[in-house]
This record gives sequence, structure tokens and C-alpha cells, in this order.
Amino acid sequence: MGLPALEFSDCYLDSPQFRERLKSHEMELEKTNKFIKELIKDGKALIQALKNLSTAKRKFAESLNEFKFQCIGDAETDDEICIAKSLQEFAGVLQNLEDERTRMIENANDVLILPLERFRKEQIAAAKEAKKKYDKETEKYCTVLEKHLSLSAKKKEAHLHEADNQVDHVRQHFYEVSLEYVFKVQEVQERKMFDFVEPLLAFLQGLFTYYHHGYELAKDFNHFKTDLTISIQNTRNRFGSTRSEVECLMKKMKENPHEHKSISPHTMQGYLFVQEKRSFVSTWVKYYCSYHREPKRMTLMLFDQKSGGKIGDEESFTLKSCTRRKTDSIEKRFCFDIEAVDRPGVITMQALSEEDRRLWMEAMDGREPVYNLNRDSQNEAMAQLDVIGFNIVTKFIYAVETRGIDEQGLYRIVGVNSRVQKLLGLAMDPKTCADVELDSTEWEIKTITSAIKHYLRMLPGPLMTYQYQRNFIKAAKLDNPEARVAEIHSIVHRLPEKNRQMLELLMKHLAKVASHHQQNLMTVANLGVVFGPTLLRPQEETVAAIMDIKFQNIVVEILIENHERIFKDMPVSGGGQGNTQLNLPRRRSADSKAPSCSERPLTLFPTPTFSEKDKVEKRNSVVVNSSADSVNCNSTHNWTQLNSLPTGDGDHDGLQLAKPSQPNSLQNPKVRSSTSTSTPLRKARALYACKAEHDSELSFIAGTIFDNVHRSREPGWLEGTLDGKTGLIPENYVEFV
Repeated sequence: MGLPALEFSDCYLDSPQFRERLKSHEMELEKTNKFIKELIKDGKALIQALKNLSTAKRKFAESLNEFKFQCIGDAETDDEICIAKSLQEFAGVLQNLEDERTRMIENANDVLILPLERFRKEQIAAAKEAKKKYDKETEKYCTVLEKHLSLSAKKKEAHLHEADNQVDHVRQHFYEVSLEYVFKVQEVQERKMFDFVEPLLAFLQGLFTYYHHGYELAKDFNHFKTDLTISIQNTRNRFGSTRSEVECLMKKMKENPHEHKSISPHTMQGYLFVQEKRSFVSTWVKYYCSYHREPKRMTLMLFDQKSGGKIGDEESFTLKSCTRRKTDSIEKRFCFDIEAVDRPGVITMQALSEEDRRLWMEAMDGREPVYNLNRDSQNEAMAQLDVIGFNIVTKFIYAVETRGIDEQGLYRIVGVNSRVQKLLGLAMDPKTCADVELDSTEWEIKTITSAIKHYLRMLPGPLMTYQYQRNFIKAAKLDNPEARVAEIHSIVHRLPEKNRQMLELLMKHLAKVASHHQQNLMTVANLGVVFGPTLLRPQEETVAAIMDIKFQNIVVEILIENHERIFKDMPVSGGGQGNTQLNLPRRRSADSKAPSCSERPLTLFPTPTFSEKDKVEKRNSVVVNSSADSVNCNSTHNWTQLNSLPTGDGDHDGLQLAKPSQPNSLQNPKVRSSTSTSTPLRKARALYACKAEHDSELSFIAGTIFDNVHRSREPGWLEGTLDGKTGLIPENYVEFV
């Protein structure tokens, strides 16, 4: 049983039960504090030992690495390339190895010691200070209250009124301190769940990287010495003629310094200030602009000359017209307006001088001003689950799946808010929705994915409704994985028709996104984190609701992993929580579906001891790739054609294999028996980590060796011995050795 949640409302009651719950949190924090202190001490001793070993080698290696060749010109000879690469590699045999060790040591302090110290000093220390303050205010409040209650009723009315005010003030301050302390205690309890293990994982990964780096350097060392000698001799022979040519060029540049400046009749380039309007204020932003007369393309690049670095992405559009601005129509000088074919609105620009404006207008075939005073105003509509809404989401999903489904951080990386609002405004306006071209580079994938999420947040209520929010959370908390799926299956079919259709459309899409997780790094778990709070936001924000966020994520994971079963099949009659656990059939290991959230391997990445080739072969032997249907979707699609969208068949993660369903012997221990005597006893190695869901199963990490391994009568399971304990092992989690 975990620690109980501390509700803020209990601070006002200050009951004995509340004090007991608070005390359990305090004891856990003290235990954590002692553990971190010892861990930091041992970690510092280990890092210091590594530093002493590396000091002498690192100094010599760093000296070799300080000099790096930079060849002159826009091209290099084979010998120059050889010298640059070979010398670095030759010197880097020592430098790279010790650099890697230095990097590991430096990172060890950053990824191991500092996070633990920061957590201890900033979080636990803050909780202790809050406790001191809380205890002090408790004593003060109790003392003042007792003193106040002992006042005689015969005192003057003014004196009693003053005493009442004083008690009220002390009571209010006590409540505020109590709320702050409870908030801090629960915050620290939640943070410690990831602030412990993550630094240790990062430190071990750095250690493994260092040893692997040394192994690679040892293989590539020998041939560099010969290549370097030959390249140096060849370069020395060519040095005389090269020097003469460079000297000649230098003299030419001295004689005519403006020779390199050439103005093309087909292009115009230079800096322009662009007027950008933002809520009651207009600002002028400097861009480096390029205009090509032939295709009439204007390109704008936000650039900071002071720092010499690009601070913005390029924006390009096709020119429609260019008009000079009259001086009396704007406060700035040298201004002109341009209109674009593929960008709405008028863009006002300011040249650097009158001559500069003339050159720009000549290049763009500018004309005298013509003003259009009639402009249509656009009203933003509230997002609804109507035909427009379904068309928008369908169109956005199609763009994501055809243009950027392999983009890393899909849905996790957010787009620029102004661009997202603009895209939604155009897509939701009946006048402009047909003109939105999502195939254009104008709309980044992160803008489109952020628009999908923003649309779902704009709905009057969450897509999965306030009415069933608690039902979904309760279903995610069930112990039996199959019962969770069955209960969520039943609740989904109670949703309003349009909500269920939109949810089905979204889950099919997310399943396809998850099937490309090796490219976009968005696994089912990551997508659950992104969409859980959006689809299942609570109607009232309480501490308990915040603690349930992780269960919201689990609900979304289950919907993604089981979308075909949940949305295509009707739920089993009487498929409530109680009946589901008894009536649903067991899932066999032969099912090639992704593991549920409770069955997924616990490690983020494996640490097997077998070769890379073996790992790939093993992964390919258990992962079944699914094909996707193609689709040709446009803005006029009706939401009734949703089934034409491409769908994915699950999360094909080579590091997360489907675990067999719990064997029948777990329901009845007497059924379990060992395999027949004809099956040989062998050893096996764990490819992935696994956490037991029953006493009859074994828990293990990647690389664990099992003895006496043989097949069980349960399909998809093996029996083996680990540390003297015999139990069941998922067959597709191990390989025989």
C-alpha cells in the first residue's frame, strides 16, 4: 500500500488522521534523505578515483587535440583531406580515449552527483524548512487559541473584539503555512520517483560508452601512420605553386576591392524591415530578403547581424503585387506594400533608403498605391464535433501521416502559437478552409500536430466527456490487464456517437504514429503522456485528480494498443468489471499484438550481452510488420469516410515484446506441473527485463542467466530456475545459450 494522498481540505480540519498521514510522508522523506546522502558519498569517491587515473594521460592527449587543420579554399585535395582526418585520428588514439574518459567523469558529476545533491538540498531541505515553519505555527496557534479561550467573558467588549481579531489572524496564517507544507511534501514524494533512478542509468550508460569507444579506436589505429606520411610529402611538393597563386589573388583584390560586388538583373537581395502587427502594437523586424524575378519568389530570413547567427527559419512566398506607400499614409519612410499569392494579407516593408526602395520596386515591378478599404473580418468559431471539425482533423491527420510521421518528437514538440492559431483560423473558416494547402512547406509538421491538440482542447468538454472521466480512471486502476481493456471497451461504447467516432479516428492515427516509433521516438507510452490530460481532463482540479494523471495516460495507451478490438467489436454483454475478469478468454503468446501498459518490459533500452547481429535476428523473429492502407484525402472529405484513413497495427518496438497472457496455472496453482521428461534442460539468457505479475512468475533484468530451462505446459511460457527459485518465464523474452 502506497502513501495516502494529502488533501488540502484536510489542512483546515487538522484531524488526528490527517496528522498520521502527514507523519508517514515525513518518515519516508527522512529515509530518502539518508539514502541520498550515502549514495552521494560513494559516488564522489568513485569519481575521484577515476580522475586520478585519467589526469596524466588526459593532459598529453588534450595537447595533441588542440591543433586542428583548416584548409584554405572551398575544396580540398585528397592529401589535405587525408592529413586533416589522419592526423586527428593518429593523435586521437590517446586524445579521444582520454577525452571520452574525461567526458564520462565530467558527465558523472552532472548526471549523478549534482541531480542527487540538488534534489536533497532544494527539495528535501525545503520540505524540512517547511516542517519547521509548520511546527512553529502549530505551537503558536494552539497557544494563542488556549489563551483566547481562557479570557473572562466579563472583559470589556472592545478588548474581547481585539482578541477575536488576533486569533483569526493567527488561524489564517496557520492554515496558509499548513497548505504550503502539504503541497511541498507531496511534491517531493512525486519527484523522488524519477530523480533517483534516472541519474544512475545515465552514469552507467556513460561508463559503457567509454569502454566501447576504446574498443573501436583500437581497431582503426594502424593504417593512419602510413597515410599521413604519404600525404605530408605530397602536400610539401605542391606548396610552392599554391603559394604563388594565392599571392596573385591577394594582389588582385588589393587593386580592385569592389570586383566581387555584382548586381544581378534577375535577383534582388538585401535587408528590409517588415511590419508585424501584434495585439494593439506593431513592431518592425529586420529580415534578410531575397527576390527572384523569374519565379517571383520572395524569401525572408530573420537574421541578427550583431551575433552573426541565424535566429529564425526561412519563410518563402510567391509575389502577387508590389505597391509604393505614400509618405502621408505611414509614419515610416521608404515603405512599400506587397501581396502574396500563397499568403493572406498585406505585408508592409521598409527599405534602407529611397534608392534602395527604388531598386526593390523595380525588381518586383512595383506600382503606385491602390487601396482597398473593404476588408472582411473573420470570427473565430468555437470548435465543435460537426462536419467541419471532422474534416479538419481528417485533413490534419492525413498531412501528418503523409509528410512527417517519422519526424522525431511528433506531437511532443509544440509549434509556434501564432502559427497554430492562424492555421486553425483558416481551416475553421468556411471561406478559406478549401484554400489551406497542408502539403506546402509553409506549415511545419509541429504546427499541424499542435493544431490537432489545440482543436481537441477547444471543444466545450473533453472528447471522452466529464460524465465518464471517473469511469475511465477506475477502469485503468483494475489489477487484471484484460479487465482494464474490457471495462474501457464497454465505457467507450457509452460515449456519444460523434465523440466515439472522433476518438476512433484519433486512436487509429496514434496507433500508426506508434508503429513508426523507431524513427519518431514516440512510443505508445509517450503518446499517452501527450494526449492523456487532453482527452480526459477532470472537471474539478484537486490533489487526487492530479495524482490520477498517470492513469489518464494508461487509458490512452490501452485505447491505442487495442483500438481495433475496442472500436470495431461491440463489448461483451455484462462486460462490467466483475464479469470481465471471469469471462474474458486468456490471450495466448501467439497473438502478435503490442504488450499492454502493465505487461511492457520495464527497461527503456536493453543491455544484452549478445552481438548486434544476433539482436537484430532475434528482434526480426518476433516482430511482425503490418502494412497500412493508402488514402487520398482532401478538404472536401465528409466525416463519414473516416474508415479510409491509413491505420497502424500496433507498436512494433523491437525492445518491447508482447508478453504472453498469464498462464491458467496462475488461476489454479494445482494445474501447474513441469514439462515432460523428454524435454532437455538448458540455460537461457534474458533479452529484456520483466516484472512478475504473479508469485508463480520470475522477475528479472536483461542479461540474466536461467538454469534448468524447459518448456511449460502453458503455451508461450518456459520454466526455469533463478537464484534457487523456479518459476515461469515468457518464452519470447529469452534466448537459449
